[in-house]
Amino acid sequence: MAEPVKRLCRTGYVFLFLCLFATWSVVLSVTPYSVPEEMEEGSVVANLAADLGLEVKTLKTRRMRVDVVANKKYLDINKDTGELYILERIDREFLCPSKTSSHCMLKLDATIENPVRMFNIEVEITDINDNAPHFRRGTMHLDISESSPVGERFSLNNAVDPDVGTNSVKNYHLSASENFAIEIQTGRDGSKFADLILKKALDREQRAVHNLILTAVDGGVPTRTGTASIIVRVLDVNDNAPSFDKDQYVVDVMENSPIGSLVIKLNATDLDEGSNSDMTYAYSLYTSERTQMMFKLNPENGEIRVKEMINYEDLKMYEMEVIVSDKGPTSLSGQCRVTIQVTDMNDNHPEISIKSFQSPVKENVATDTVIAVVSVSDKDSGDNGQVDLHIPENMPFKLRESSDNYYELVVSEPLDREKVPEYEITFTVTDRGSPPLSDNETMTLELLDVNDNVPQFSQSFYTIRVMENNAPSSLLSSLTAFDPDLHENQYLVYFIIEKEIANTSMSMLFSINPENGNLYALKTFDYEIEKEFLFHIEARDSGSPPLSSNVTVHIIVVDQNDNAPVIVSPWRAHGSVVEEKIPRSTDKGSLVAKVIALDTDSVHNSRITYQFLQVTDASLFSLDQYNGEIRTMRMFSYKDSRHHRLVVVAKDNGEPALSATVTIKLLTVETDVKAYSDMTEMPLEYDIFSDINLYLVIGLASVSFLLLITILVTIVLKCQKPKPSKSAPPSRNSVISERNSTIADSTLVSNDAYWYSLFLAETRKGKLVVRQPVPKGSRYIVSSIPRGTGLSETSDSAASTLQASTTSSNSSK
Repeated sequence: MAEPVKRLCRTGYVFLFLCLFATWSVVLSVTPYSVPEEMEEGSVVANLAADLGLEVKTLKTRRMRVDVVANKKYLDINKDTGELYILERIDREFLCPSKTSSHCMLKLDATIENPVRMFNIEVEITDINDNAPHFRRGTMHLDISESSPVGERFSLNNAVDPDVGTNSVKNYHLSASENFAIEIQTGRDGSKFADLILKKALDREQRAVHNLILTAVDGGVPTRTGTASIIVRVLDVNDNAPSFDKDQYVVDVMENSPIGSLVIKLNATDLDEGSNSDMTYAYSLYTSERTQMMFKLNPENGEIRVKEMINYEDLKMYEMEVIVSDKGPTSLSGQCRVTIQVTDMNDNHPEISIKSFQSPVKENVATDTVIAVVSVSDKDSGDNGQVDLHIPENMPFKLRESSDNYYELVVSEPLDREKVPEYEITFTVTDRGSPPLSDNETMTLELLDVNDNVPQFSQSFYTIRVMENNAPSSLLSSLTAFDPDLHENQYLVYFIIEKEIANTSMSMLFSINPENGNLYALKTFDYEIEKEFLFHIEARDSGSPPLSSNVTVHIIVVDQNDNAPVIVSPWRAHGSVVEEKIPRSTDKGSLVAKVIALDTDSVHNSRITYQFLQVTDASLFSLDQYNGEIRTMRMFSYKDSRHHRLVVVAKDNGEPALSATVTIKLLTVETDVKAYSDMTEMPLEYDIFSDINLYLVIGLASVSFLLLITILVTIVLKCQKPKPSKSAPPSRNSVISERNSTIADSTLVSNDAYWYSLFLAETRKGKLVVRQPVPKGSRYIVSSIPRGTGLSETSDSAASTLQASTTSSNSSK
C-alpha cells in the first residue's frame, strides 16, 4: 500500500500533507529482539509473524521480506513458518568493534504488501566470552640497574580483550620471583593494567637476567587468559674487584726453553661486565728487574712467556707478583704471587781434566802403578750431574776411584812393547741424563823398550845344500835372526860355535858375517870324502845384559857326477881285455859272463846301465842293461866262429854321463873245464867313525885281522892239501870259468854267477864288494868295504891285507 501512496505523493505537492500522514500510518512500531553472537546458522531468533500479528498463510502472497540496515543480511524470515532465523554467523566484535557502548544493535526492516506495511525490528547482539586477552607485544624488555632501590615501579604493557563487560580483562598474574611483584591498576575507561614492582635488590653478578611471565585473565565463564614474557636485564655497576683463581701459582719451566714459549696464562675473573670487567695485568713493584727481564707479561690476557734464555745453572727459581685491574669508573684490582721453578735440562756436557799423566813408561812397569790422575765434573744437577768414567775395554789398564770425582789410571796387566808399542787411551765421561751427554779426552801412552826378548831365528833347524867342488868363499846362505826389541837391544852379532871334527875346526871350514849372518864356505868340498857337517850358530843382541839364542845348521854336500864307473867284474889282470872259455854245448839262456861296474858318486849318479858297444854275432848273445848279465840267445852251431869279441860299455846316470868299457874274448871249446880254484872271502868292513876313535878302531881292527888271517892260513895249509878233483861232467846249464873262486869259510865252488849273488848280498848291506887276484895264483880275495869309502883307499887297504896274507903263507911253508 506504500507504493500507491508514493505514487500519489509524486503526483504533486498538493497532496504533501496527505502523503506524510499515509507514511506514518504504514510504519507501525519497533520490535526489539536479543540474540547472542556466534549462533549457528539456521538458529531461530523469534516467530516474527506471530509477534507482528500476521497470518502465516499470507506471508508468501503478501511477499514479506526482511532487509538489514547498513549491514550484511545476517537474518531472514521463513515465509512458511514466519520465523526469524540466523542466515549467517554473527561476530559481535566484528559487527561492533567499538567498545564505547556496551550494546550492539542490528536493525532490520520487515516489509509486507497488500497492504503495504513496514515494521522496524532491532536485534541486540549480546557478547559471549569467545576471545582471550592478549598483549600487543608478546615480549617485554626491561633494563634495570642492579643499584635500583627496592620498591621502584616499572610500567608494563596492558593486555586487551575484544569482549566486553565481564568477559574483558579483569586481573593479572606474575610468575614466581623473589625480586619482582606486580600491582594491578584500573584506568578511567575501566581497563586493567599492571605495574612491575622491585621488592628485593638485584645483583647482576648473581643473576644478570630475570625471565618473568605475565598472565592476563578475563571475567568470562569459563575464563580465558593471555600471557607475555618479561625479560629483565640487570644493568651492571662496578661493584666487584677482579680476582685470580689462586693466590699462589707454582709452575715449572724447562731451562733453555725457546724464547716466546708460554710459561703460564693467568686467569683473573671480574663478575662485572662491560668496561667494568675489562682487565689489565702488570707486575707489581715487588717483582725484581731480573725477573721482568727474563719473563714477559701480556697486559691484555695475562700470558707469561719466556723473554730471555733461561739457564738453570744461573738461577733455579724466579718469584713475581702480578696485579690485575678492571677498567670501571672506579678501578678495582686483585693480585697473586707466581713462583717459576726452573727444571734442569741435561744441557751441559760433562768435563774431563787430566791432572797428571806419566808417559813414556818402561814396558816392564809393575802392575798397579799409577799412570794418570783424572777428575770429572758436570754443572747439571740430579741424574744429569751424575757422571761415569770409562776407558776402552781390552786394555791392560783399569780405573780406580780415589776420591769424589777423582780417578786413577793404573796398570792391570803386564805390558809388552813388542806387541803394542803405544796405547791410545780414551777417557770417556758420560752423565746419567736422558739423553745422556758425554765427552772424551785421548792420551797417548808410549812404552820404553827393555831387553826382554832373545833373538829368534826364522827356523829352529837349517838344512843347507852345497854342491861339491864349490868355489872357496862362496855364499851358502843367510841366517838372519830377528829381535823385536829396539835400538841396541835389537842389534845382533852372529858367531859359529866352535866344534872340531877330525881335528878340523868349524871356523876353518866355514865363516859367518857377524853383522848380517851370511854363511860362507872356506874350502872346496868333495862329496866322496865329506858328505855333511853339523854345527851351531849363535845370535847375540847388544842389550845389557845381552841375550842370545842358537840354531843348528846342517850342511849337506850334494854330489856331482865327477867319478866315472869302474868295472870290477870280470877281473882284468892286464889291460882291458878279458879272455873266457865256454863249452860249445852251452844251452840257450846260459850265463856267459857278468859285467859289474861301480860308481862312487851318489845313488842317482851311480846308477849303471850296460849295453854292447861291439858284438861279433848279435844273434848269439844278449846283455841285460840293468844287471850286466851276458847270456846266450841260442845254442852254438858248427857254423859259428870259435872266437867271439864282446865290447861292453857301463854308463852312469849323471849329467853328463861317464862310462867305462870292457872287452871280453870268448873261446868255445869242445871239452869241459876243470875248476879247482879256491876263493877266500875276506870281508873288510870299515865303519865311519868320528874324531880320534876312528883311528883307534882302525888300528885294532887291522892288528886283529892280520892275526886271524895268519892263523887261518896256517891251519888250512897244514890240515888240507889240495888234490886234483875229478872233472865234472859237462853241463848245458852252467858255464864254469877257468878262474873259479872259493869262499874263505865255505867249500862251495862257484862261478861268476855266485860271485854276482855275493855281490848283491853285500851291496844290500850298504857295502861295496871288490874281487882282487892273489899274486901267486888264480885265487881271489873278496873284500867288502862300507859303501861310500873311496875306491883308492879300499884298493890300498885290500892290497896291504893281501900282502900280509901272502907273506904269512910263505913263511908257514
